[in-house]
Order: sequence, then C-alpha cells, then structure tokens
Amino acid sequence: MPAWLIWAIAAVLLSVGELLTPGMFFLGPVALAAIASGIVALADVGVAWQLLVFIAGSIGSVWFLRPIARRHLHMPAALRTGTAALEGTKAVVLQRVDANGGRVRIGGEEWSARAYLEDQVLEPGARVEVVKIEGATALVYE
Repeated sequence: MPAWLIWAIAAVLLSVGELLTPGMFFLGPVALAAIASGIVALADVGVAWQLLVFIAGSIGSVWFLRPIARRHLHMPAALRTGTAALEGTKAVVLQRVDANGGRVRIGGEEWSARAYLEDQVLEPGARVEVVKIEGATALVYE
C-alpha cells in the first residue's frame, strides 16, 4: 500500500474522530498534519521526513488553530439569549430557598429556585448568583 494512501486513511479517521468528539478540536489539526505528510509522501520522500512533517505539522497546527477554534466555540456572555443569558446574573431570594425549592427575583421577574448545593439554605433578602437554569427553575448559590 502506498504511503500517501496510509496518510490519507489516517487523515480521514482523524477527521471522523474530530466529528465524534465535539468541543475538543484536537484531532482536526492532527488530520491536517496527516494530509501534509501525505503530500510529502507523494513527492517520494522517505518515511523519516514524512514522520517529521507529521509531528511538526501536528504540534504547529494544534498550537496555532486550537486557540482560534476555542474562542469561536465559547459564546460571549453579551451574545447569550434566553435562559443562558441568566446564568451568572444576580438574584434576590423572595422565599426561603433550599434543595426542595423557593422563589427568587431575577431582573424584575419572579422565578422558582433551588439551592445549587443540596445542604445550603438561603433566607429571604439574600443576594445570590444564578448558576444554572433547569427548565423553569433557577439553581442559585450564595
């Protein structure tokens, strides 16, 4: 089997692996390095040079492309909408909040709430932070 075909198969397998592991963006840059090694193999260069191109290409592409991709994967707080926009905001406890429930005011709206930590009890008037929204219930933490 020709070396370029082996690199092409490796690039396809790495690309499929990237698709099956969302959010990581690690195998995609390595797949690009495999493509570069395949091109070098087409030029009938030795295996040592192919491996050198693969290693250098992997390190370089992960170092350069991964930070760019990670910046684009995480949505800035200013762009979040819906319940995602409420995560991290402040709220005021209206009725006692514990693991079983309670009520808080978030930005002028009244929400059902539960304590984020099961053993935590939050009394009325306490200022809390919304950690997560599950359905129509805010999980809050002091």
